[in-house]
Amino acid sequence: MKTEVLRDLTREELELKHRDILEELFNLKLRKRVQEVTNPLILRTLRRNLARITTILREDELGLRKVAHMEESS
Repeated sequence: MKTEVLRDLTREELELKHRDILEELFNLKLRKRVQEVTNPLILRTLRRNLARITTILREDELGLRKVAHMEESS
Protein backbone atom coordinates (compact mmCIF):
# COMPACT_ATOMS: atom_id res chain seq x y z
CA MET A 1 0.00 0.00 0.00
CA LYS A 2 1.40 3.39 -0.99
CA THR A 3 2.11 5.97 1.68
CA GLU A 4 0.34 8.68 -0.33
CA VAL A 5 -2.87 6.63 -0.28
CA LEU A 6 -2.59 6.09 3.46
CA ARG A 7 -2.05 9.80 4.14
CA ASP A 8 -5.37 10.59 2.43
CA LEU A 9 -7.29 8.43 4.93
CA THR A 10 -8.81 9.76 8.12
CA ARG A 11 -7.42 8.83 11.52
CA GLU A 12 -10.37 6.52 12.19
CA GLU A 13 -9.82 4.70 8.89
CA LEU A 14 -6.11 4.32 9.66
CA GLU A 15 -6.85 2.89 13.10
CA LEU A 16 -9.34 0.44 11.57
CA LYS A 17 -6.79 -0.66 8.95
CA HIS A 18 -4.19 -1.02 11.72
CA ARG A 19 -6.47 -3.38 13.66
CA ASP A 20 -7.35 -5.36 10.53
CA ILE A 21 -3.71 -5.84 9.56
CA LEU A 22 -2.77 -6.89 13.10
CA GLU A 23 -5.53 -9.49 13.07
CA GLU A 24 -4.60 -10.76 9.61
CA LEU A 25 -0.92 -10.94 10.56
CA PHE A 26 -1.76 -12.91 13.70
CA ASN A 27 -3.88 -15.37 11.71
CA LEU A 28 -1.17 -15.84 9.09
CA LYS A 29 1.51 -16.44 11.71
CA LEU A 30 -0.73 -19.00 13.38
CA ARG A 31 -1.45 -20.71 10.07
CA LYS A 32 2.27 -20.70 9.25
CA ARG A 33 3.01 -22.72 12.38
CA VAL A 34 0.34 -25.30 11.61
CA GLN A 35 0.67 -25.61 7.85
CA GLU A 36 2.50 -24.12 4.91
CA VAL A 37 1.49 -20.61 3.88
CA THR A 38 0.83 -20.38 0.14
CA ASN A 39 2.55 -17.00 -0.27
CA PRO A 40 5.04 -16.17 2.50
CA LEU A 41 5.67 -12.75 0.92
CA ILE A 42 2.30 -11.65 2.34
CA LEU A 43 3.80 -11.64 5.85
CA ARG A 44 6.49 -9.14 4.85
CA THR A 45 3.99 -6.96 3.01
CA LEU A 46 1.65 -6.89 6.00
CA ARG A 47 4.48 -6.02 8.41
CA ARG A 48 5.61 -3.16 6.19
CA ASN A 49 2.07 -1.81 5.78
CA LEU A 50 1.63 -2.00 9.54
CA ALA A 51 4.84 -0.01 10.03
CA ARG A 52 3.69 2.62 7.52
CA ILE A 53 0.35 3.08 9.26
CA THR A 54 1.99 3.20 12.70
CA THR A 55 4.42 5.86 11.47
CA ILE A 56 1.64 8.02 10.02
CA LEU A 57 -0.39 7.75 13.24
CA ARG A 58 2.65 8.65 15.32
CA GLU A 59 3.45 11.66 13.10
CA ASP A 60 -0.08 12.88 13.72
CA GLU A 61 0.32 12.46 17.50
CA LEU A 62 3.57 14.43 17.48
CA GLY A 63 2.13 17.12 15.23
CA LEU A 64 4.67 16.56 12.47
CA ARG A 65 2.02 15.92 9.84
CA LYS A 66 -1.71 16.25 10.18
CA VAL A 67 -4.02 13.39 9.29
CA ALA A 68 -7.51 14.13 8.03
CA HIS A 69 -10.12 13.84 10.76
CA MET A 70 -13.69 12.75 10.19
CA GLU A 71 -16.10 15.66 10.02
CA GLU A 72 -18.83 15.70 12.67
CA SER A 73 -22.26 16.04 11.08
CA SER A 74 -24.98 17.62 13.21
